[in-house]
Amino acid sequence: MKSLYLICFLAAVVLPLNAAEFTEVSFETSDGGTIFANLYGEGDHTVILAHGAVFNKESWHALAMRKAGLQVLSIDFRGYGKSKAGRKGRNLSLDVLAGVSYLKANGAKRVSILGGSMGGGAAGEAASTLEGGEIHKLMLLAHAPVSSPKKLTGNKLFVVSEGDRIPRSVKDQFKRAPEPKRLEILEGDAHPQHIFKTRQAGALMPLILDFLAN
Repeated sequence: MKSLYLICFLAAVVLPLNAAEFTEVSFETSDGGTIFANLYGEGDHTVILAHGAVFNKESWHALAMRKAGLQVLSIDFRGYGKSKAGRKGRNLSLDVLAGVSYLKANGAKRVSILGGSMGGGAAGEAASTLEGGEIHKLMLLAHAPVSSPKKLTGNKLFVVSEGDRIPRSVKDQFKRAPEPKRLEILEGDAHPQHIFKTRQAGALMPLILDFLAN
């Protein structure tokens, strides 16, 4: 089973994506930027995928295709692909917030966010500005530090590899975040989203899907 997760991920990276599997959408940010994203599937619970610094929206394809009844919105941050920044430059949290607004406007009843590294920091900053109930589940994979972790909303899952360079930071952010919350430490030293290229993908992907389902 672990090898199957790895094969699915590598296939998504190496092989051309089938446009029929998703719809490319775009929406405006509050500072005048434009964000492009891939929208997978249907449903009233949508998960926003926020990529790390060396990745893009396509890097989530294998995970997005395992949506398990969920709708998935994989965004390209400003400066990636066709996405463009607005007046506030590198304020990536605005891209996540724009994704939340787009989904709510298009009928999503529940919105969850999964962010890795840089994208996790952006997801956290976005979640810390929203009112309680606006974010259903928040999943942060070895995320860049959030300025006010005590303001994080939603049911929270923190994940980091034990040999990663930032487990102390993640543990500190977890400690300061309000309930409900959960911390999972994986074997190995891979930093998101590189975990999906290791055998630990066999542990991480079920963890994510189970957290979203419960």
